[in-house]
Amino acid sequence: MPLFPIIRPEGRAIHIGEDSMKSVSRRSFIKSGAAAAAATVAAPLLVRNWAFPAPAAEAGTFESGFGVTDALCRKVLAEAMSRGGDFADLFFEHTISNFLILEDGKVNRAASDIALGVGIRTVKGDQVGYGFTQELSEKSMLAAAATAATIADSSGGSAAVAFVPLKTKNYYPVRTLFSAVPLEAKLPLVQKVNERCFALSDLVRKVRIVFHDQQKRILVLTSDGLKAEDLQPRSYLAATVVAEKNGKFERAGWNYGGRREFSYYTPEVVDKLSRTAVERTLILFDAVQPPAGAMPVVLGPGVSGILLHEAIGHGMEADFNRKKTSTYSTMIGQKVAEPFVNIFDDGTVPHLLGSINFDDEGTPGQKTALVENGILTSYMHDRISSKFYGVKPTGNGRRESYQHYVVPRMRNTYMTAGPASPEDVIKAAGRGIYVQDVSNGQVKIGEGDFAFYVSQGRMIEDGRLGAPIKDVNIMGNGPKMLANITMLAGDFEFNEGGAGACGKAGQAAPCGFGQPSCLVKSLTVGGTRG
Repeated sequence: MPLFPIIRPEGRAIHIGEDSMKSVSRRSFIKSGAAAAAATVAAPLLVRNWAFPAPAAEAGTFESGFGVTDALCRKVLAEAMSRGGDFADLFFEHTISNFLILEDGKVNRAASDIALGVGIRTVKGDQVGYGFTQELSEKSMLAAAATAATIADSSGGSAAVAFVPLKTKNYYPVRTLFSAVPLEAKLPLVQKVNERCFALSDLVRKVRIVFHDQQKRILVLTSDGLKAEDLQPRSYLAATVVAEKNGKFERAGWNYGGRREFSYYTPEVVDKLSRTAVERTLILFDAVQPPAGAMPVVLGPGVSGILLHEAIGHGMEADFNRKKTSTYSTMIGQKVAEPFVNIFDDGTVPHLLGSINFDDEGTPGQKTALVENGILTSYMHDRISSKFYGVKPTGNGRRESYQHYVVPRMRNTYMTAGPASPEDVIKAAGRGIYVQDVSNGQVKIGEGDFAFYVSQGRMIEDGRLGAPIKDVNIMGNGPKMLANITMLAGDFEFNEGGAGACGKAGQAAPCGFGQPSCLVKSLTVGGTRG
């Protein structure tokens, strides 16, 4: 059963489900003992006050745990620069991921995965040579570095003789590692959500709960002498509910999470998740199909910001503009929206899914203004694109893992609040639709054309919210949608989810998004009623 979508630009959405956990590499494993325990342990249904013994470890884990010394890294970087590269870097990763799944009233699956390795990149102009290895031995790393170095073919470049540690702020401090949280502490979470969902309505027939936690350690070292180490937490608690009424079935779900510790998942979060998942399912029994055609559309606050991310944000990533494939490639300094529209990409919002202390090239996390007072002011840059444009990197150089090279990626992309009330925005729409949530989308980055399925929404009739809607797509063009935003409300929200990721260049990366209620003058609604 699918959960939450990964949106891949210029392609169909795919979903995270059980199948996504079946493939394991040589350095990955499934803890069958944990799975067996999950199927048999009858844990209490109230969360205890667990006292976890292991605090988060300090920096230096790769040296103390895996023998990755500065001297070894200098030697590997020298090999990566040996054929005349302009720049080289090493990206070490050690990630521990855990899944706990409850279905049909039973915790019937637990899985763990470990990723360990290093990616080695050599840059020559705007070309990249890349090698990676799962073996952190000198021999394996030198071989990967030699592979990366082949992008260049001239006399050798120089690497730093010493590294300077990067000092940054911490937007997701970790007090307790997820690896120190025992399975018996996690079981009550999924069991309590299951129990609560069934208690909220006798129409509920099936509940599926997933708890996912991850701790990702990274170490970045560069040929110009930078050294940066980070511990990145990520987790979510998700519920999918199936309900039946008069022989008719509906399904919906929700999740909460982000760069959160285990202590975030309080009884209040459990109750909020359960209520939201059940309410989103039950409302679909009263849903109607809206009329088809072009009409005003109000995008609600928070999660509908995925449209901003997909239909507009990708077009502002610098690689698409450097290659002249984005509509925005010649529009820096030009008007792209009304003067009340401001859009930012921000890696510094505490605990949000897209926040980073530094990006995967070692550039500190920061807030980047993309659109100010309706004017396009910046793209999202990695080191390669920033050199091309003659600007500083914005901290958007990101990758899925050590097996992938860096590309410009969004972090937390959002549109700021406006002066209107939500009621005034809806009233100004007159007759149209109100979009609360979208999924299963397609986006064509170059032109900005998109189509998304509206999973939660309402009719707008005579300037008021009406019946819930379903079985409808909205279609449009991202740059035109941005230009056609005519009102913004003051009800800004960030999406508080932790599941799902954005896909680009064959890579998935966690991103956040948010916005206030906004009125788009016209989008095409693919309803079925004339």
